[in-house]
Order: sequence, then C-alpha cells, then structure tokens
Amino acid sequence: MNSRQPAPPARTVPVVVLSGFLGSGKTTVLNHLLAHRAGTRVGVVVNDFGSIEIDAMSVAGQVGDSMVSLGGGCLCCAVDGSELDAYLEKLAAPVHRIDVIVIEASGLAEPQEMVRMLVANENPAIRYGGLVQVVDAAEFDATRAAHPETDRHLAVADLVVLNKTDRVDAAERARVEGELAALCAPGIPVVGAEHGRIDPELLFDRRPWSRTRGQLSFEDLLAEAAEHDHADGEDHQGHLHAAYEAVEFTSHQALSPRRLIDFLDRRPAGLYRIKGFVWFGVPGHQERYEVHSVGRFLRFTPGPWGRGEPRRTQLVLIGSALDGPGLLHELADCEEADPRSVPPESMWGVLRYVDRADRAEGVPDGDGPDGDGPDGDPGSGG
Repeated sequence: MNSRQPAPPARTVPVVVLSGFLGSGKTTVLNHLLAHRAGTRVGVVVNDFGSIEIDAMSVAGQVGDSMVSLGGGCLCCAVDGSELDAYLEKLAAPVHRIDVIVIEASGLAEPQEMVRMLVANENPAIRYGGLVQVVDAAEFDATRAAHPETDRHLAVADLVVLNKTDRVDAAERARVEGELAALCAPGIPVVGAEHGRIDPELLFDRRPWSRTRGQLSFEDLLAEAAEHDHADGEDHQGHLHAAYEAVEFTSHQALSPRRLIDFLDRRPAGLYRIKGFVWFGVPGHQERYEVHSVGRFLRFTPGPWGRGEPRRTQLVLIGSALDGPGLLHELADCEEADPRSVPPESMWGVLRYVDRADRAEGVPDGDGPDGDGPDGDPGSGG
C-alpha cells in the first residue's frame, strides 16, 4: 500500500496596510503600485473609489457587493471597518487568484488597531504583510501639529515612505529623516519618493506578465510602452528598480537559527525587504521556512519541501546603499556545519515569528527577540 503524501499547505495571501494622513500622497503611492504591478494580481480595500484611478484600468464589472473587477487583474472593495473581515475573506477566495491585498487604511480604523486585527485574524487564507506609513516631507511639521496621533502611527510602522522629497532641500530632508528616526522603532527603514513612486518589489513580488489573446489588456500596453522606452534609449537610471539593489544569497548548508535571528535583529535600515526561504535542519524542524520581511516586519512560514527539491537556503535582500559583500559575509557566518547537533530549543527565536496556527506544540508564547514579535506589539518583528 502506498503511503499518502502530506497535502501541501493552503496558499495564504499577504495583507499590506498602507497608511498616511490626507495629503501625504498615500493614494498616489497606491495608484503607482497598481500601475506597475506587472503580472501580480492585487486586491485593494479602500473607502472611496473616487480617489483611486480605476478608470485607467478599465472596470470590467461587478463581482460582489461593493467590489469591482479591474481589467488588469485587480479587485477593489469599498468598505467600512465592520465589513473588513468579510471583504478580506472574499478577496482571498481561490477563485480570484489574488497574490497580495493592499488596504488603504485612512478612514477605516487606527492603523495600530487594524494591524492587531490582522495579526489576530484566524482566517488561514490571509496573513499580515506589514504596515507602510506615507509621510509628506514638505508638510511633516504641520501634519504632526494637526494630527498628534502621527507619532503613534510612526511608532508601529514597518516601513516609512517619505514622499514629496522633491519639494524640500537636502538640509530639510535630512532634518525630517532625523525626526523620523527618533519617532520610529529602531532600525525602521525610510524610503524617499517623489510623486509616490516606489518600486512595488519593496512590498510584493511582481509576476511576469503574459500577453492576452485578442484585444490587448491595460497591462500589455504598459509592458509595450516600457519596451518602447528601452528601444528609444531611455536612461536606465530613471527606472524605479535602479534606485535599489538586490543581494542574493544561496547556501546548501543549514543555517543556525540563533545566528540568523541575530543577523535579522541587526539588519541595516537601508535593507527594505527580505524574501526567500531557509533550511535549518534542526531535529524536529526539517521544514522549508519561507521568509517575508517588509521593513522591520518579519514572518516565517514553515512548509514541506517539494519532491526531490534540494535542501538549501535562498534569500533575496532588497534595499539601497547596501554593503553587499558584508551582508553575504554575515549570512555565510550563519551556516551550521552540523545542524543535527543543534538543540531544538534554538528554534524558539524563529518560531516566535511563525503564525500560531503553523506553530508546533511546546513553543512558548511571547514577543519576538526584540519584544515586538507577532504575538506582541504589531508593526515590528525584527
């Protein structure tokens, strides 16, 4: 009799919270993410369709109460706070094949309360993906004066987008960045932006686009325009991804969980995102641990290895002004020669960043190593 293979884990959709006060450029950031998502299917939760440029994406028709399907593969919901759980459940339904959900937080709830709700959400189809706070560089002081809660929002952010940097000089930008460093949790990255233009890769993976049959989609047109710009000799340095760099690390040796967590605790502010998977090989913990980090937010998701898949670690680190060789050296120092000799309790630091539903019995509850893990204050975790 053939033994039954374990079923693969259910697919989960990350939920990214995009927050910021009126005028900060939050909606501009959201529109930019939608227009440059490549083949990624994005679910968006907003209060008011009026501020989201869905006309440019050819609304295809209604697919549910207050939900519209966008021709390029996006879905939008107009909701209030009491409806949020229901709409997240709808968006995460397999039939929509959504890759990531972005919540425009203004008017729905306090970002901190929304993050707590997402962290505590028992829906196995979704997982919290980080809080991004958008700040107006030119109106920072006025915003803090008008909205004292700004400081509280910044304190729980995982990534800060300092928007409208073209409206301030270098000295003023440096001053605002210093204020943000004091208000945010230690090590929170601050990404400068003009007109809300940030690389979507900082928040989610962009999938390869493919041509539709028959009439070209909005996404096909975007891709053709990009190809045309390349053909005309457009300056490559003007592209979004040219502002960031990626460092790739691969190891066929297991990694030490304690040394890796120590590395993640010390990761530089310019390291905006980490993605990939890790092999620890510790007795009782032979799974493949997927890693997702946005700013200081960190989450591990254990799952089975594919049939014949080699045991290895593969990580991509995205940021600006990174010391690539230094990061690779630090990660190499995390390699463990004999993972079988590592005590299972060494995994506790990792497992504190695993959802309770995926966590093995016997792992203590509590905050992450810096006191801000997924069971403690949301919005941090590194």
